[in-house]
Amino acid sequence: MAGHSKWANIQHRKGRQDAARSKLFSKLSKEITVAAKMGDPDPDKNPRLRLAVKEAKSNSVPKDVIDRAIKKSQGGDAENYEEIRYEGYGPNGIALVVEAMTDNRNRTASNVRSYFTKSGGDLGQTGSVSFMFDRVGEIVYPASAGDADTVMLAAIEAGATDVESDEDGHWIYCADTDLNDVATALEAALGESETTKLIWKPQAPTEISDVETAQKLMKLIDALEDDDDVQNVTGNFDLSETVAAQL
Repeated sequence: MAGHSKWANIQHRKGRQDAARSKLFSKLSKEITVAAKMGDPDPDKNPRLRLAVKEAKSNSVPKDVIDRAIKKSQGGDAENYEEIRYEGYGPNGIALVVEAMTDNRNRTASNVRSYFTKSGGDLGQTGSVSFMFDRVGEIVYPASAGDADTVMLAAIEAGATDVESDEDGHWIYCADTDLNDVATALEAALGESETTKLIWKPQAPTEISDVETAQKLMKLIDALEDDDDVQNVTGNFDLSETVAAQL
């Protein structure tokens, strides 16, 4: 199958500082709390919570932080977070999907709109860009999990729909509703994955070969990701190797 698309790199940029790591822990904890509050606090009985805990562990979130987040969901003082998706266009017409969890819809909408406006982008209506993405489950394994053929066979047997492998690792995709089952089957065949989550996968990424455009786009994405209410940001772009090397 096709080699792994480098658009995913934006979700896995390296060199995060401690402050950013702390913010990541906070976002992952929020997802755990919401998942536990919406369903059963036992991960074995709550697929969304199981995936949230798995993702937190893969990002080295301490067990006591995970346990606190679950316990918080059962308390009467737990915040009532609302899940909202924003869609819009960044610099050079790059489509962006922004997923948020907020206890104040007006605050979050105002902030997100401001980020887009300052970047020269445009915040659109729900559905304005999501048609350019597929909502799928993504399970990532390191290259050490096995060669491409071994991983592909395991993925097919687990019910996955696509596999992309290169020297950096393996990216396995499945229907969003099958993520928990596929992840469980793959864990039995290949061991623990690096990440397991639902994503918006671009159907036809646009390559960015202009450094100035890339810098403006990265600035917008960084501003969005730095917002406490924003959980995930996904764009339909690839950075050319030349541009990526200069960022």
